[in-house]
Amino acid sequence: MVAGCSRADRGTSGASATDQGPASEVRLGYFPNVTHASALIGLDKGYFTQEPGSGTKVVPTMFNAGPDEVSALLGGSLDMGFIGSGPAINAFAKSGGDTVRLISGATSGGAQLVVQPGISTPRQLQGKIVADPQAGNTQDVALKKWLANQKLTGVNVQSEDNAVTLDQFRKGAIAGAWLPEPWSSRLVAEAGAKVLVDEKTLWPDGQFPATVLVVRTQFLNEHPRTVQAVLQAILDAENLASSDPGEAKAAVNRQLKALTGATLSQPALDRSFANIELTTDPLASRFPQLAADQVTAGVTTTAPKLSGLFDLTPLNAVLTEAGRPTVSAAGLDQQ
Repeated sequence: MVAGCSRADRGTSGASATDQGPASEVRLGYFPNVTHASALIGLDKGYFTQEPGSGTKVVPTMFNAGPDEVSALLGGSLDMGFIGSGPAINAFAKSGGDTVRLISGATSGGAQLVVQPGISTPRQLQGKIVADPQAGNTQDVALKKWLANQKLTGVNVQSEDNAVTLDQFRKGAIAGAWLPEPWSSRLVAEAGAKVLVDEKTLWPDGQFPATVLVVRTQFLNEHPRTVQAVLQAILDAENLASSDPGEAKAAVNRQLKALTGATLSQPALDRSFANIELTTDPLASRFPQLAADQVTAGVTTTAPKLSGLFDLTPLNAVLTEAGRPTVSAAGLDQQ
């Protein structure tokens, strides 16, 4: 009991922790979504086992939405996690900038507002139900910000499990949904939905951080070599997606089968991959806008402060070793 309590307690603060060598265990969070393809590929191909070495046990933990993963990180029951940009900001803000650091990107793009075939303009959503995965998650903020910008005050936003959303859409019970991949592609391929808004079109160069990697600050300071090993595994997954996209898709589908009991159809899988880019660049310059979007969306009253959110030192060490360009924290690595 003492050991268990002390480990959880370590999740609350970590600025003064010192290097204790490789970790014996890494509790790694992720979602069964194509936007978390780096995690799924890394698990399927064994990268998260190979890179840290046999002395480190990787314990993958599945989540379905960001707020639940934030609770696990802040509660100390998770060490690292693939997560949406919005919940990453919230985890940092809720801990007063102490408990977590954002250390890598994973996926850019991969979210769309898909609607019933008869809807062709935003105004047609007035008085109707539009779904998203969970209140306060990345897609929820994006949807509510877009509705605010469109001055659509009569839309009923309904947060529900993605599988429920697919069923509700098929029944005609909802007008549309703002969803991450593969769910937007599943609604298109399996339920006849059409795209009203591709979130890429709302960002410069069509890039926005859909999935990033965060770590508890204390774990980062105590086990920097293990953190770098996990980052190398993510880079391995990115390299596979670039060099052999067919195998990368197959790896994702194998993991989805193991996690959910079902694979994606080839059209949904292909469409999902076409809408994402695997990248370790967290696109840090987008984060001030993402923080401001939370206010526009009505999720919070003031934009969270982001100074010190990023620590890209371990990632840039891995990128340099691989002969790749380093990435920028856009000044958000400074307290």
